[in-house]
Amino acid sequence: MDMPLTRDFKDTIIERAQRDKKFRRGMLTRGIALIVAGNSEDVQTGKAFIRDYINSTIGFVTLAKKTHIPKESLMRMLSPSGNPSLNNLNQVTHTLLGHEGLTQPDNLAVSLRD
Repeated sequence: MDMPLTRDFKDTIIERAQRDKKFRRGMLTRGIALIVAGNSEDVQTGKAFIRDYINSTIGFVTLAKKTHIPKESLMRMLSPSGNPSLNNLNQVTHTLLGHEGLTQPDNLAVSLRD
């Protein structure tokens, strides 16, 4: 017998990201690593991690203001069918990393292995 979930999974992720810095930073850095070095399936997972990170923290409206990329374009480029340009992706990731205080390359060590 399947039991219905009592809470929305996205709400659970957002709440945990807001209270757990290590989890939040892991979502962001893992998402970036999957986009940069993963296969096509990994790229989709990486974009989902970054979308969840944005929704849990800075929000698309604030990110749009900081990057000067329209909110709709940001949402589209990080959607499952989105194909962001390298310049836009670079601008977004640098802004998000700065938001987390991760501005030094040594802070970005992450592996694609589990």
